[in-house]
Amino acid sequence: MNKFEQLGLSESLLKAILDLGFENPTEVQEKAIPLLLEKDTDMVALAQTGTGKTAAFGFPVIQKIDANNRNTQALILSPTRELCLQITNEIKNYSKYEKGINVVAVYGGASITEQARDIKRGAQIIVATPGRMQDMINRGLVNISQINFCILDEADEMLNMGFYEDIVNILSTTPDEKNTWLFSATMPAEVARIGKQFMKDPIEITVGAKNSGSATVSHEFYLVNARDRYEALKRLADANPDIFSVVFCRTKRDTQAVAEKLVEDGYSAAALHGDLSQAQRDGVMKSFRGRQIQMLVATDVAARGIDVDNITHVVNYQLPDEIETYNHRSGRTGRAGKLGTSIVIVTKSELRKISSIERIIKQKFEEKTIPSGIEICEIQLLHLANKIKDVEVDHEIDNYLPAINSVLEDLTKEELIKKMVSVEFNRFINYYKKTRDISNQASGSERRDRDDRDGAPRENNNGGATRYFVNIGSRDNFDWMSLKDYLKETLDLGRDDVFKVDVKEGFSFFNTDPEHTDKVMEVLNNVQLEGRRINVEISKNDGGGRRDHNGRSSGGSFGGGRSAAPRREGSFAPRREGSGGGFRSDRSSAPREGGFGPRSSSAPRREGGFSSDRPRTEGSSDRAPRRSESFGDAPRPRRPRRD
Repeated sequence: MNKFEQLGLSESLLKAILDLGFENPTEVQEKAIPLLLEKDTDMVALAQTGTGKTAAFGFPVIQKIDANNRNTQALILSPTRELCLQITNEIKNYSKYEKGINVVAVYGGASITEQARDIKRGAQIIVATPGRMQDMINRGLVNISQINFCILDEADEMLNMGFYEDIVNILSTTPDEKNTWLFSATMPAEVARIGKQFMKDPIEITVGAKNSGSATVSHEFYLVNARDRYEALKRLADANPDIFSVVFCRTKRDTQAVAEKLVEDGYSAAALHGDLSQAQRDGVMKSFRGRQIQMLVATDVAARGIDVDNITHVVNYQLPDEIETYNHRSGRTGRAGKLGTSIVIVTKSELRKISSIERIIKQKFEEKTIPSGIEICEIQLLHLANKIKDVEVDHEIDNYLPAINSVLEDLTKEELIKKMVSVEFNRFINYYKKTRDISNQASGSERRDRDDRDGAPRENNNGGATRYFVNIGSRDNFDWMSLKDYLKETLDLGRDDVFKVDVKEGFSFFNTDPEHTDKVMEVLNNVQLEGRRINVEISKNDGGGRRDHNGRSSGGSFGGGRSAAPRREGSFAPRREGSGGGFRSDRSSAPREGGFGPRSSSAPRREGGFSSDRPRTEGSSDRAPRRSESFGDAPRPRRPRRD
């Protein structure tokens, strides 16, 4: 007996469930469906991504809809276009045997007039992103004043993306007597505030502990130097030949650059981010679902709509700033009861974040070492042998066997095996025998233990730190705090990675740990500020003087901050370029972290490399909106809306 029959669902829905191959309801479905069918109630359901929440609210709302009434009766809000379309398709599949029920998707990037026309024809259920829905309400193209049900899916992510005001405005347009169902993976303060303001005595169901990670996902981290982050990603891919993964980056710029570098190096990869058109995004997702792409490099916002079965790994190429976002990332794998792995590539300055995530998801990370070249070659060799063993023979080859046997007749069985394996294997051994070990020898566990004992962020001195001179200062409207924020965002560094910031009139100084030196030099020397090129050099100034707890200098070697730039040996003489006070310098050509450097001709080419026409965005700003780096419970600043 199908266990869905025990939940009180109609015959038409059970028939659709049978067609879809569903056998047993998930925990959130088992808890939510009977309650929503039996009662007219508000509900808050907390469950991880991938636990079947769409069916948990989809089946009850379909069964409660009056198919003979063509007015809009239910509104489902979701954070992204992809998720909006995904929910729409699933609701249509669930209601395939319900005559007269129409579902319309409303989202940005498509014709608003066509969407309004579809609603006017009769749409009992609207699935919408908040931004486009608010736009349609403002234009008078939709009427939700008489709806019976409002469902907020992935509520935490919608609010995290800056949709709070839109959601409040939309809910204020709906009737007070409706039922509101809120589904979320986590319960931050803003979600609780929505619930308190617009819900009446909601029933709360929780699958697992609040904010906890999925039990089907294991978590591991690899400690590397920042300059080796991309090389670590390649090695992890090579060490998992059957990897089918989502690789998360913080910014659109890094997402595009990492994906391009992976394709150049022969990996089947593509980028997914907000600068792609809807048609391009659909094309990338179609290729990913068809496994033409093994590594989908994505931003957090673009990946919200990814619901693809059998993803083996989630790779955090860069950690997100907020713990809740990590939870959503890891939820891309380990879905529908299958096992998955969430990998974090981390530098020593980010280890404290690992401990913070562990406390929230209530799971421990396993520290692992980046595989050596020899280990990877062994893995690839055995994988190739198994692939040869398991391959299905197409007997069309039989006609060519006499000629093939003639060519190979002088070879022994052992020689033939060696040569067959070497055809694929040589490129790996030739590449990795020339590479160095990139695993960070310092124990991450020891560092985390030390950080936990120390408590407060480390107080850096100049021992081992790199001091930089940069040609921007107070005349560019920077003080020490705003310059520190600007450097962190531009360089994509953590809260404690930029320190001893000393701002003068036409120039400034700052410090980082040595591991960030290549990145600082390469990135900043290719950035323009209001049309003026930024120049940065390693400084002879040791940054002496005392520093308060915020990193503000109390007077260094310049005697209280003279505005004249010092002469430095062997670097460059200060020369004004226009009114901006720029300097000319010889910059190093060190490769950028994350695949920004030139293609390595010796990189191993992977079988089945996927190359597609990828858009290159010109003239767009890649800098993300300023975000809180805190992993604590302090309220976060409101973000710009992204739809």
